[in-house]
Amino acid sequence: MEEEETIAVPVNDEDDPSSTLLDLTSYQLHDLDSVELPPSLTELDLTANRLSTLDPRIGNLSHLQKLSLRQNLFSDAAVLPLSSWNALSSLEELVLRDNQFKNIPDVSVFKKLLVFDVAFNEISSLHGLSRVSDTLKELYVSKNEVAMIEEIEHFHQLQLLELGSNKLRVMENLQSLENLQELWLGRNRIKVVNLCGLKCIKKISLQSNRLTSMMGFDGCVALEELYLSHNGIAKMEGLSSLVNLRVLDVSSNKITLVDDIVNLTKYLYSTDNLLYGFALVDSLPHIIYCRLEDLWLNDNQIASLEGIAEAVTGSKEKLTTIYLENNPCAKTPNYTGILRKIFPNIQQIDSDIFS
Repeated sequence: MEEEETIAVPVNDEDDPSSTLLDLTSYQLHDLDSVELPPSLTELDLTANRLSTLDPRIGNLSHLQKLSLRQNLFSDAAVLPLSSWNALSSLEELVLRDNQFKNIPDVSVFKKLLVFDVAFNEISSLHGLSRVSDTLKELYVSKNEVAMIEEIEHFHQLQLLELGSNKLRVMENLQSLENLQELWLGRNRIKVVNLCGLKCIKKISLQSNRLTSMMGFDGCVALEELYLSHNGIAKMEGLSSLVNLRVLDVSSNKITLVDDIVNLTKYLYSTDNLLYGFALVDSLPHIIYCRLEDLWLNDNQIASLEGIAEAVTGSKEKLTTIYLENNPCAKTPNYTGILRKIFPNIQQIDSDIFS
């Protein structure tokens, strides 16, 4: 008879005060029977195993701050004990990504939760998020079956919301997320941009949706990165007020003309009133130049390089990367040379990198 293979699992010394992290990633464990769990643990990583039930000893690790159950075989019923683990009320990070959940687990016992990750499951509704602590700063629910944004109104401290690869059709119920800085909604079914008045956003991804217009970002003056590739956008518009924009990706759309970024050369600001084109500070005009560094326009319908220099006037010195491949204009003779002349500090044109 062939002997059963044993797995070498690290054994921790309970008297060792340094035993605060236990990483059991990829041990293919079916249970934790052969594992010691020191009471001093602050981090327990059980990623990529074959676990389907919770070891009750974990519920007694009162110092635990981070718990990862990522990429296992947990179902909704299997994690029901979480709701009674009062000793872990100070847990800050809970990762349940890539399991078999169909619902948001009850994690209301964790009163100081900062990171909650239930991405890559089979969750069809955000019902249950209302029980998650309002201390939350990062929420990951990508690659599920969610059709509606709901029960997030109490997350006033939330800084990152990841809802990509779901079934969302409408951007809604975001208005109370006044501290939100990153919003990831790629691979959904959204047709119209609606940021509900949010002004602190620094990164937005709406790639692979059903947008036909870029309108809706004009109030996002803090925006630094905007990703809109793989939509049905035909016109560049609504960008002139995004004075902090560093990365703009509108590749794989239907754009025929580079437009609406020339006005990014000037910031419209004054303590008393808004003025177009310049700001009055101490009664003197000030111009704040655009920060655009990366511009992705590949796979569109831009016919000619004529007018591009004027369209990106304020970005000439700052721009380091531009993609225009798979446009008709990319067939222009001396295409790369023309662009290098327009942008003196360019470091990359399409896949060509310059020292």
